Amino acid sequence: MDTTDKLELLASHMSLEPAEEYRLAPEGADVGLASCSFSPAQPACGSGGETSLKSKQEALGIHHAVMPGGKRIALLKTLLTSACERDCYYCPFRAGRDFRRATFKPDEMARTFLDMHQAKLAEGLFLSSGIAGGGVTTQDRLIATAEVLRHRFDYRGYLHLKLMPGAERAQVERAMQLADRVSLNLEAPNSERLAHLAPHKTFLEELVRPLQWVEEIRRTQPARLGWNGRWPSTTTQFVVGAVGESDLELLTVTARLNKTVRLARAYFSGFRPVEDTPLENQSPENPWREHRLYQASFLLRDYGFDVRDLPFMSGGNLPLDADPKLAWAQAHLRESPLEVNRADRQELLRVPGFGVKGVEAILAARRKGKLRDLRDLYALGVISSRAAPFVLLDGKRPTWQMRLW
Repeated sequence: MDTTDKLELLASHMSLEPAEEYRLAPEGADVGLASCSFSPAQPACGSGGETSLKSKQEALGIHHAVMPGGKRIALLKTLLTSACERDCYYCPFRAGRDFRRATFKPDEMARTFLDMHQAKLAEGLFLSSGIAGGGVTTQDRLIATAEVLRHRFDYRGYLHLKLMPGAERAQVERAMQLADRVSLNLEAPNSERLAHLAPHKTFLEELVRPLQWVEEIRRTQPARLGWNGRWPSTTTQFVVGAVGESDLELLTVTARLNKTVRLARAYFSGFRPVEDTPLENQSPENPWREHRLYQASFLLRDYGFDVRDLPFMSGGNLPLDADPKLAWAQAHLRESPLEVNRADRQELLRVPGFGVKGVEAILAARRKGKLRDLRDLYALGVISSRAAPFVLLDGKRPTWQMRLW
């Protein structure tokens, strides 16, 4: 099997890893990562001249992302191997499943990516792996690949390394010294749910503990930074809708991780059945559930919301037909609108249409004079039509046109 065949085979299921891809934030929020049909060889999203290159990139596992600083990159998302000794019930790479697998050695993967990087097909690398020979051995291979890229080939670009279940603390620290981001998928919100999804993984010891080590290393070794002068960020991912977990369960553990391990973000991967797995006959999850979870997770991370503020229904799930920020505002602000000229930052962040940057602009503008009209908000880049039902401007409700649909 040649290199191209391997990459195409590995790319066929990498949609399971939605890292660095766009997920909609609440209305009016500032989105940190976004996907588009961007190519380093073309100047703009969606231009017809990039179609051929884009198709070639997607076949090889290259996805298009906007990094937190705003730079657009073409990101190769791939595995060292699709062979795996674990038998997670939802996973296409599970042990015993009959399909063609592919494996790269560390040197081979590093050289392959470098060739793609030099050809301007890929600017960054997201590298994961099936577990072969145990988590420790697999982590060694991931680290070896990163070391070849950083030290032999002097690669200075973006690198996201997965942490394997069962990795040792020293391996976690070494991965942090090499990567811009590290992540480990919790998959489920607790031990009970995980037992029905990935029965041979242990929630606390194999999955949560390495994330705690990342934060301990960042906190206790501030002077010993990673390769680019700072420690990497951390993310995790959940499989949504496979084993009956509620949104309340998922968002409760997300909020806890935001505080205890400074999680950069949580990813939510809606369940999709895979042939020849124990869950092959289960229905796929509604994409709107995934969407609402992302919106709610941004509220917890960036907007000062608590899990108790979110509009859960009786079963612990968010309504699919309501933006959670808008639902909160309708319950709390419609009859008691917020005075924009006096409200503090945290209060302003709860108004639909007010994103993080918009609130900072409002606070700066208030130091120069009062805001009296929706046009004043519009001039600041704020989505004033969304905010109008929930605010006062200089003591008056603004005039606004109600949506027909």
